Amino acid sequence: MHALKNDLLLKALKGEAVPRPPVWMMRQAGRYLPDYRKLCEKYSFFERCQTPELAAAITLQPVEQIDVDAAIIFSDILVVPKAMGLEVQLIENIGPVLPSPIQTEKDIARLHIPDVKDRLHYVLDAISLAKKELKERVPLIGFAGAPWTILCYMVQGKGSKTFDEARAFCFQQPAIAHRLLQMITDTTIAYLKEQVAAGADCIQLFDSWGGLLGPEDFHIFSLPYSQQIIHALKPMTPVILFAKGAWFALKEMSETGADALGVDWCIKPETARKLTDNSITLQGNLDPAKLLAPVAEIKKGVKKMLTSFGKDKYVANLGHGILPNVPVEHAKAFVEAVKEFLFQ
Repeated sequence: MHALKNDLLLKALKGEAVPRPPVWMMRQAGRYLPDYRKLCEKYSFFERCQTPELAAAITLQPVEQIDVDAAIIFSDILVVPKAMGLEVQLIENIGPVLPSPIQTEKDIARLHIPDVKDRLHYVLDAISLAKKELKERVPLIGFAGAPWTILCYMVQGKGSKTFDEARAFCFQQPAIAHRLLQMITDTTIAYLKEQVAAGADCIQLFDSWGGLLGPEDFHIFSLPYSQQIIHALKPMTPVILFAKGAWFALKEMSETGADALGVDWCIKPETARKLTDNSITLQGNLDPAKLLAPVAEIKKGVKKMLTSFGKDKYVANLGHGILPNVPVEHAKAFVEAVKEFLFQ
């Protein structure tokens, strides 16, 4: 193992002092990059995910073109339900469709906890390949969806702004919901351990729909399962937990053993620091839509964000994934603004 040439992210996750905060962007490997769009014309989404050479090449694009401080493996959170036995289709410009969602106890019988080395080998191979091609320039982030977020898709059968059916499923059939959540958790733990073995330098757990639950239900259906994953991974690697919209649980999330918490743009950095007693590294939180503003405005927004979060215990990022219509120059301006900022 050679030392990383740029280990700012890993230092920030450990809470160590850094010359400047590291910067990367969620969904940076993908849809806003012209080179990525060219590949989309040739290969379907799952072909891109399941061909290690393609996934590794896509992973490296933002490192080479935007000069971010970390790569994140190109994959999708829905490879987990697919590995567990559910059909998953990803339809361009429509999003995910799971034609036979989970609705009853009988449906659970169709699922299994897979041998992840076998069923998800393509992600692990892509990680090994990307790690090799990065040549220790920057760390490689592995990831998975948090169990609650994965359940949302498995029950709803498609994307949704509210996931009413998934929430109703948990309230109407809580015992079955917990069984499903535990199966997803066990699969995800095995999967993430293999990602680390394949070369991932740290892990991000995406609870994209965590904020759709009320505070009490978040503590029942989401947090305990994310907590299990963090505990299982903690001896091996740093873990970032990002539960979008779940700012009400920042304090509890800061006590899970996670190394960092992602925050979205709906909370002030000062409030997030206060809620976590400045005890943990925070990551975020520029509104992705702000990258569509003029470059001068982007730089102003970044300055304000960095001043509010402070230099240490901080990873500069967006508050959610980069939008497909962001000009590459604007993404670069975001990264440059972080790198140029001088802390007083």
